[in-house]
Amino acid sequence: MKKILIWLSWWVDSAVAAYLLKQEWYEVTAGFMKNYVAPNGNCTTYEDAEEAIKVAKFLWIKIISFDLQKEYNEKIINYIYEGYQRWITPNPDVLCNTLIKFDVFLHKALEMGFDMIATGHYARIRELKVESCLSSKEGKLKVKWKKNYKLLKWLDENKDQSYFLAWLNQFQLSKSLFPLGELTKPEVRALAKKIKLPNAERKDSQGLCFVGNIPIKDFLEQKLPKKEWDILDTNGKIVWTHDGARFFTLGQRHGLNLPPDRYVTKIDVKKNIVHVGPRNEDALNKKEVKITDRHRIGEEYKTPLKITAKIRYRQIAQPATLVQSPSSLKSIKSKNKEDLIDLRDLTDLMTITFDDPQRSIPPGQVAVAYIDDECIGSGIII
Repeated sequence: MKKILIWLSWWVDSAVAAYLLKQEWYEVTAGFMKNYVAPNGNCTTYEDAEEAIKVAKFLWIKIISFDLQKEYNEKIINYIYEGYQRWITPNPDVLCNTLIKFDVFLHKALEMGFDMIATGHYARIRELKVESCLSSKEGKLKVKWKKNYKLLKWLDENKDQSYFLAWLNQFQLSKSLFPLGELTKPEVRALAKKIKLPNAERKDSQGLCFVGNIPIKDFLEQKLPKKEWDILDTNGKIVWTHDGARFFTLGQRHGLNLPPDRYVTKIDVKKNIVHVGPRNEDALNKKEVKITDRHRIGEEYKTPLKITAKIRYRQIAQPATLVQSPSSLKSIKSKNKEDLIDLRDLTDLMTITFDDPQRSIPPGQVAVAYIDDECIGSGIII
């Protein structure tokens, strides 16, 4: 019987996932991660822990608490602040999964004798056997089979979470289970109510991953000082003021105190000015996006490659072409020697060219590539 450590969060998804694992006769233990406690107490960590304990007791499974605040601060919190200080919009949710849940948490589980970890993510893992040929000392080809793991979209692409898992590698996928992969969200909710889970009615979190329901502006203000300046329209006219341009991102509409048909079209880093304009502004609609820190999940593909791609979680993957662009680094450096994007790691860029223009492509976010239902890799938008 395989021993499984399931990340038991405050959401109904992981609770149902734990129940399904028990039904399949796995030896299930729950793990709750304490990653962040706000200095002012404005977070749900302790409330979430109480909910997880209730679920574990209800399911008659042991629960272990992991205090990962140090690792989370080093790997995630600092990353968020540094990103906004460089005037890019980072995606901590993707990094949380890669460096915390499927790295620190996974390795702690393996050290404790567990065979695998499980989560309530809405995605699927498919295990395949791949034939590989090896040469023997006699010069003969010897057939050997090895396992290959594919990350697939969930059944409902509107809530598919493979986007958040696009930095996982073969080892991480080989040691992970997603029990909800074949269920729809309504089915998960219905099952939770049917078996009377304590958190069956609890709403999904809308806050930062692991941090809770804290508005991003409030979170950033803990370390990044306010710096009031102007909001300009397309004619250069001052239409309002803001508390700091770094608190905004391209395409943002909320928080401007302006009519709903105005969006952030440009952020002037040096002058701390936020520019706004209509939804159809050229600056907000682009076909081409360059990515760095690219990650390949499994098979290596030759480019140019026809794919579909997402530039944000809540998006249906759009038709595009992926090409390698090694000459891009030189052109970026020559255009702006004071570019705030860290150029040290831009040794080999990729370009995604969408068939149709995409709205609001902020630097620092993650672009994820697919072939049919398979997530093949990702990269950071620059």
